[in-house]
Amino acid sequence: MPIRALLWDVDDTLFDYTGADTAGLARHLADDGLAERYGSPAAALALWRAATERHWARFAAGETTFRAQRRDRVRDFLGAPEMGDAEAEDWFDRYVVHYQAAWALFPDVLPVLDALARDYRHGVLSNSSTANQDPKLRRLGLRERFEVLVCAAELGVSKPDAAAFLGACEALGLPPHEVAYVGDQPEIDARGARDAGLTAVWLDRCGMPGPAPGGVHRISGLAQLPALLAADTRFGARSGIR
Repeated sequence: MPIRALLWDVDDTLFDYTGADTAGLARHLADDGLAERYGSPAAALALWRAATERHWARFAAGETTFRAQRRDRVRDFLGAPEMGDAEAEDWFDRYVVHYQAAWALFPDVLPVLDALARDYRHGVLSNSSTANQDPKLRRLGLRERFEVLVCAAELGVSKPDAAAFLGACEALGLPPHEVAYVGDQPEIDARGARDAGLTAVWLDRCGMPGPAPGGVHRISGLAQLPALLAADTRFGARSGIR
């Protein structure tokens, strides 16, 4: 059966999350007089990302709430376990202002979505929450391009669990073998999608060393995606479902 739909990751696939996170955190630290505390913007970002991963994993495992993991990220990053909830939320909210000011799509996103709009259905599967991703996609002018927006926080399961991918396929009303997934993470996105029975496309913008996971299509930019879809024997047939 041909591929009838594409499911997309959002952060660092469509949206330059790393760029926005780097710029937003640096500006926030400068405002708070902490620009020199971590040595460099890259070092600060590494610590912030590590705290994010730790506390998001706790949220994904059902050990804490969405807002609580945000507060704990701030305490962890600042080394301030005694910080109260209101102060931690204020710090995070002020960071978000700078982060949102730096939001941008990758330059190849709109051209590829335009090129594929007629031939494939489109949806989103994200390991974030609808409260995060829906307004982001709307502000970036993308939300109406996707039939479905499926997020881990509401689904109750995260990538790379097969149930996350299958839940998104169910939202589209399609079996997994008729859906391709495009994401920037080789394990969470590509291997997870492959193991769930979807066609996996790994968007490797950074040129990571080493081979792609077996059974995974690897591209370095979205401009390569239409040719990949047309070339693969499972791809290229237009969907009769609209």
